[in-house]
Amino acid sequence: MPKVSSITRVLEIIEAVSYASKPISPLELSQALDIPKPTIHRLIQNLVDEGFIAVDIGGGIIPGKRVRNLSVELWQRRQFFNERQVILQRLVDDIKETCGIGIPYHMDMIYTNRAQTTLPLQIYLPVGAKSPMWCTATGKLYLSQLPAANRRKMLHSLTLNKFTKNTITDLDVLNVELDHIAETGVGIDNEEFISEMVAVAVPILDKKSRYLASLYLHAPTIRVSLDELLTHVPRLRTAAQDIQTLVYELQS
Repeated sequence: MPKVSSITRVLEIIEAVSYASKPISPLELSQALDIPKPTIHRLIQNLVDEGFIAVDIGGGIIPGKRVRNLSVELWQRRQFFNERQVILQRLVDDIKETCGIGIPYHMDMIYTNRAQTTLPLQIYLPVGAKSPMWCTATGKLYLSQLPAANRRKMLHSLTLNKFTKNTITDLDVLNVELDHIAETGVGIDNEEFISEMVAVAVPILDKKSRYLASLYLHAPTIRVSLDELLTHVPRLRTAAQDIQTLVYELQS
């Protein structure tokens, strides 16, 4: 067998951790990558020290800050950013309301693309802005996609502040809402983050049908009700499929 270089092993560890649907143990990494246990522990410690991977509260290995930052930078590559923007602008021209993309980043959602409506009354959440997970359509959609144990850990790590009278801060009630979103595949914000603003979101998936980002549509309630916004979900799903095609090109 040809000798595998240390660089290759390091990259394989980062890749395996990034692709894993849940925190992965050192033993699982050792078995999956056929790396001796003493070696895997040494490489893991080096990667933790350098910030490429991290260890969660349960001892599982998860992507670290440097990998998360890199993923955002790759997602924002100019070519694909511009192509996503074209898709969003077509969506806005069709629906006449503001659309955008949000991705999970640390304990928040961060907006990476946005196409603004030209109608007089607007809600401005610029690219780069962060929003909470538990009371936004994008964030609730992301939480709904997590395995039960991961969702539970995430929710207990969040400070469920109340932004409006509709913000759900009871964990049991929120979990029921997230279960419903998991079934429908549509995130909903019923004036939970900003008063008099409603929003819906659908997932953007990677090649393996794993959640990657949320495509959202929001509007002021003075102009559009939540029920009216939900009628645009089929159009949102079509746009999400178009964006997924770009993602597949990035992954090829």
